[in-house]
Amino acid sequence: MTTRIRRWVETDTGHRVPNHNSKCRHMHGHRYRWEAELEGDVVEKKGVSEEGMLMDFSDVSSILNTVIHDVVDHAFLVFEDDSEAIHALSILGDEHRTVLMPFIPTAENLAKWAFDQVDPLITSSYGNSLFLRAFHVRETPKSWASWVRPD
Repeated sequence: MTTRIRRWVETDTGHRVPNHNSKCRHMHGHRYRWEAELEGDVVEKKGVSEEGMLMDFSDVSSILNTVIHDVVDHAFLVFEDDSEAIHALSILGDEHRTVLMPFIPTAENLAKWAFDQVDPLITSSYGNSLFLRAFHVRETPKSWASWVRPD
């Protein structure tokens, strides 16, 4: 039997989809939800703090805060080939939080990117089966994208 848990952080983050045929080609922002979905077996070791847990939620939060929230919150995500946006944001100076991405920052691409940031950090201290199953990114209350670990 396996168990799944989810933990999320939210950020206020800007982006644009430069070649999109609608309003998303304009600079704008979202209240993103970045949600990690872990799967595995609960810790069976008696007497440890994580007994009965897959992984302590606070440990998942710490990872999400370090590699997602603290990187993209109040930042603008820019495709590295989007010279117009890079130029426009450069006018704001070095203090502006611009994060260059090797891909167009769609929700789908951001879900894969977030998965890749978090996956190496999901480890078990107690020998229980544990892995990052999927990463979900909510761009708007009606729009989600997920990257699921290939079987």
